[in-house]
Amino acid sequence: MSDPILQIENVSKVYGARRALFGKTAEVQALQDVSLSVRKGESFGLVGESGSGKTTLTRSILHLETPTAGRILFEGRDLAQLSAAEMRRLRARVQIVFQDPYASLNPRMSVQDIVTEPMLIHRETLGLDRRQRIERAAELLSLVGLGPQHLSRFPHEFSGGQRQRICVARALASGPELLLLDEPTSALDVSVQAQVLNLLCELQDQLGLTYFFISHDLAVVRYLCDRVALIYRGELVEEGETDRIFDHPESEYARMLTRAMPEVRVPA
Repeated sequence: MSDPILQIENVSKVYGARRALFGKTAEVQALQDVSLSVRKGESFGLVGESGSGKTTLTRSILHLETPTAGRILFEGRDLAQLSAAEMRRLRARVQIVFQDPYASLNPRMSVQDIVTEPMLIHRETLGLDRRQRIERAAELLSLVGLGPQHLSRFPHEFSGGQRQRICVARALASGPELLLLDEPTSALDVSVQAQVLNLLCELQDQLGLTYFFISHDLAVVRYLCDRVALIYRGELVEEGETDRIFDHPESEYARMLTRAMPEVRVPA
């Protein structure tokens, strides 16, 4: 069994009351005592409905939210204890692919600028000059099934699946070890979903990546993930090996989800 790369220990997040037009809004418990660990090289799935706390947990892992209680560790280091410089270096090792490829790419930037931007931001860590950054961008495009001829083009010239491939190339640009995949196929057609899922599997085999896959789609999670956790209203309901969760669910919530799950057929 490999060592954990990501550990989430007893994390809770409460959003305080805010002033509204007619008084104050109540406090919101977004996460409640969430604990889980992700091993190096595995695909870990987090499944939940809208409003279940998936986004809050993702933002906490990225250190964009500060937990009210608990801690999050990357390779044993507490994110809350890192200096700004240390956090900047760590961000090169933890990257995210967002849900909507149409919204997550700047339409004014060429593909070359989009993919090389992370290398420029992390130039102190990566040490690449301009020529090396462009060469690396061309390599990454080839890796995700596009090519160097696409470097000068702009996002509007690509299909949804191609845009998501560009997003994956951008996420890989800083040489990360952990990828957070925030419902990366939900905005795509079914056939294109299959292509992107197969691409993710191939990249994991080639690069030894670790995936933290956030989704509400159990069928996709079953295809991609080694282990899975179910979250409901900010609390973990069930966690375990993917086959066990789907074939022998223990909680009523898991049984309800698996009964409603369509089959997924992903072509080889």
